[in-house]
Amino acid sequence: MGYCRKTWEEKLVDKQGYPKVLRLEEGFPCYRTLHKLGAEAGDDVVLVNPSEVVELMKLVPEGMLTTLADIVKEIAKRHGVRACCTLTSGIFVMTAANAVEEATKRGVDLNIPYWRTLKIGGYLNDKYPGGVESHGRLLRRESHAIIGKGRGSRVANWEDRLFSF
Repeated sequence: MGYCRKTWEEKLVDKQGYPKVLRLEEGFPCYRTLHKLGAEAGDDVVLVNPSEVVELMKLVPEGMLTTLADIVKEIAKRHGVRACCTLTSGIFVMTAANAVEEATKRGVDLNIPYWRTLKIGGYLNDKYPGGVESHGRLLRRESHAIIGKGRGSRVANWEDRLFSF
């Protein structure tokens, strides 16, 4: 019997035992990023399910933006901890984007405006379906100007259009 790869939508299914709170240690995969966001070794960090990330992505209205940093800060706040793992949350953002594209091909609308979620620093996400070119095209449809090229592409004045959770 052959192996059947999971669909992107199946990868968005919540896992039992999460959310889970861990103590941040220097060997933690996203330690440097969390440290830049203000967390220190010994602080509590939450690992969440995809549904918590997707819930926040869905709240961002047309014309507005959010970043992975804003999403993890909001999740940490909701859980009463210092930080939320940027690595797993970033994977969930990318997974949601791919699930939307996968579902769209089947004629299903998952209603997740993933293109409104930028990487930390306002950069376009090269992990989204179609890479930064497609991400930029979707953002331009909502009147966002894109500056830079390739992986260095970001939304002009992105800070002025941040959505507050």
